[in-house]
Amino acid sequence: MPRIHADSFAAQTGLGQQDDVTGNAAAALDCSRRSIGSPADVEDDFKALKRQALEQYTLSQRKRKVAVPGENQEAVVIDIDRLAGRTDSARFYRQAIVAAALDSSESDNERLVRKLRERLERVGIRLPTVEVRFQDLTADVDVYTGSRALPTIINAYRNVFEGLLNKFGLLRGVKRPFRILKGLNGILRPGRLTLLLGPPGSGRSTLLKALAGQLEHDKAIRVGGEVTYNGEQFDSFVPERTAAYISQIDTHLAELTRNVDLAELTVRETIDFAARCQGARIHERVVEELLRREQEMGVDPDPDLEAFLKALSLSGKRHSVATEYIIRILGLENAADTIVGNEVIRGVSGGQRKRLTLGEMIVGPRRVLFPDEISTGLDSATTFSIVRSMRNIVNVLQATTLMALLQPTPESFELFDDILLMAEGHIVFYGPREEVMPFFTQLGFELPPRKGVADFLQEVTSRKDQAQYWADKSRPYRYVPVETFVRAFQESPRGQGIKAELRTPYDPMQAPEDALVRTKYALPPAKVFRACLSRDFILVKRNSFLYAFRTCQTSFVAFVVATVFFRMRLKAKTLENANLYLGILFYSIVHLMFNGYSEMAITVQTLPVFFKHRDNLFFPAWAGSLPTALLRLPYSLLESACYSCIVYYVVGLSPWADR
Repeated sequence: MPRIHADSFAAQTGLGQQDDVTGNAAAALDCSRRSIGSPADVEDDFKALKRQALEQYTLSQRKRKVAVPGENQEAVVIDIDRLAGRTDSARFYRQAIVAAALDSSESDNERLVRKLRERLERVGIRLPTVEVRFQDLTADVDVYTGSRALPTIINAYRNVFEGLLNKFGLLRGVKRPFRILKGLNGILRPGRLTLLLGPPGSGRSTLLKALAGQLEHDKAIRVGGEVTYNGEQFDSFVPERTAAYISQIDTHLAELTRNVDLAELTVRETIDFAARCQGARIHERVVEELLRREQEMGVDPDPDLEAFLKALSLSGKRHSVATEYIIRILGLENAADTIVGNEVIRGVSGGQRKRLTLGEMIVGPRRVLFPDEISTGLDSATTFSIVRSMRNIVNVLQATTLMALLQPTPESFELFDDILLMAEGHIVFYGPREEVMPFFTQLGFELPPRKGVADFLQEVTSRKDQAQYWADKSRPYRYVPVETFVRAFQESPRGQGIKAELRTPYDPMQAPEDALVRTKYALPPAKVFRACLSRDFILVKRNSFLYAFRTCQTSFVAFVVATVFFRMRLKAKTLENANLYLGILFYSIVHLMFNGYSEMAITVQTLPVFFKHRDNLFFPAWAGSLPTALLRLPYSLLESACYSCIVYYVVGLSPWADR
């Protein structure tokens, strides 16, 4: 492994030598480092060492090599496949690459994404972008009204009975149609972070699910209108892998398992599994093209950023740099090796679990994100940090994001580029953040002192709270309904501009490459099966106490059964012997069956996690369920063999099948 030391510390300890690089260059850099002494100069010298360590390789070899900081202030060149190892040194290298790329002690990725953008633009590489358009979007559902909508026991039985009769055409439906979304129009542009606001019941979650393609297979909700990604509808690509709907409900393995003896995955293992199933965050082809153009143009690359990009191009590995990056920007370093936990098991806090839900979805290469109220349970500082990181990703890397927040602080509100305000299933306003207050000022409403703009927007359409914002002294206040706001926006220049843009077909030349995912799964069947198998193997090891306890329980019950039916004489063909024979068989079968019920409870309680990963196309259904059966089968055979060996011969059953 080639190493280039930055000072004489490695020479004193003997941890590595300079291979294929002259010692005079390293010594000169070391002397300049000590003479200058400033942190910036030391950092530049260390980057020069990394750059010099990579120059000894050809372009084809350099695609698989990265220069990382060693444990003793040395530049170490390793193969990128070593970063996916399980050893402590591999984890050290992954964390060092992320720390060097971020170039900041804080959990802020602004410098990193700006350096990445500048490097791509310098060689003329444009990142693929996705523009989401929705036109005349509607969502209808059939609901019970009046007293039938109350969740009572009688109504529950009536709903089931009437549903069966309605299915066979024997009873007319008692449900009434209800429209959630009412003809929405808009364009989500790449590179702009959009905030979705609205009071409860305005249809925000339904809009996010409809734009992400989550309602295409939902029979309960009928979606109308048109939603396109870069001018293409959902049937021409895979929306589940192109866009990510991030639910406000935290669904993780340990959160849904209430067995006190059960410990599930940690935060790092959860994000590692998501990163492995979703594929590389940056495609390997982009990295290869970047290195080729930089060599042709004679551009001196940044070794820290180069190492980070190469590491992100790894796909299907058990451990990835993308995991360390997401953990860093979400502020989960202190909880990375802590189990998720639940109401019984002590684990991460509610805010950390919410950040884990966000990190599990953004760790992949998806270009369109729809987070739904991710600030629930988080403090204002954490929410601001997450929104700032998302803004950097969106504005610099040209991602498309529509984020719904519940009562954002003024600091978080200022980070957004556009505002989409909803009320009663309508779009009240959609445009730049700077234009939202002038729009309501024209209608006679003003923002009072010491009042946040986000709170104003969510209350100005409410019948109970609207009066306090009325500022037009020339006429008395009268309640302004939502339809009036909607009509005013549609007639405004911003609303007319959106309609004009929707009438213009999407230009395919706007996206330099195809950013839409055409394949259903990121990994081939064999790799996705190994990923699920390794995760289930970790769960089996974590639950070893449960299996050991069950084995001891089975052995004890087998000893009791053997003493009860000790040395039965079954040679005579009598009714009494037949009853004894059937009794021992019946009790043994029932015991082994009931002893396996603990596995059934664990499996049923983890089904929501299985459905979440399956619906987001992490893996097919067979790949998620087959490893569970295969890993439990050897233990079931061992448990049965343990019981049989104790009971069979002690009871006196014949070892020959013909007797």
